[in-house]
Amino acid sequence: MEAVILEERPDTGIVMVNGKPYMPDAKGSLVPVEAIKPTDKLEDETVRKIIGHAVELSAQVARFKGHTFDDLGAFEALIAQEYGATKGGAKGNKTFMTFDGLMKVQVQVADLIDFGVQLQTAKGLIDECLTEWAADSRTEIRAIINRAFNVDKGGQINRTEIFMLLRLDIDDERWRRAMDAIRAAMRVVGSKTYVRCHVRATPNDEWRAITIDLAKA
Repeated sequence: MEAVILEERPDTGIVMVNGKPYMPDAKGSLVPVEAIKPTDKLEDETVRKIIGHAVELSAQVARFKGHTFDDLGAFEALIAQEYGATKGGAKGNKTFMTFDGLMKVQVQVADLIDFGVQLQTAKGLIDECLTEWAADSRTEIRAIINRAFNVDKGGQINRTEIFMLLRLDIDDERWRRAMDAIRAAMRVVGSKTYVRCHVRATPNDEWRAITIDLAKA
């Protein structure tokens, strides 16, 4: 029996079998490269090229984040040692700025909010309000309520819309009790730290964010 010699080439997706090129399809079957349509082969090459750049860029961003916290931490350690001073507010938000006031780095700590069982009480009270309100009234409020309690695929409610409910000024005792229940349901389950960099041409200009988010680039 002839020995089967395999050689994988991850960058190209090609698997060499006894010196002949194959590519595995989505089912794991090896397909001879010459049997693959040119458009499918071109699409494969295009995606692999983009993913290669994306992986490299992701690693660069990770290194940038690590270096940023290392540099800021070293600076804070220095001023703590020299002057016994600390930077930032109670929640850890901090702003570091150049001497000319044209560049700044902000470190912001955001609480991660979840909701307890009291949220169901709030939903029941809100449903009572909706039942009594005329069908054609408060349509905008109804839309916000529907979005707020419409869970996503992960079973999570829309936190942004929940917070919008708290901002509505509605003169109804049940509504007020519902908002109190929402506030009681809130609980901090963790925090996330963000780094944001801004620049401006002169001290009188508006700050311009240095975009690292691909969706906003």
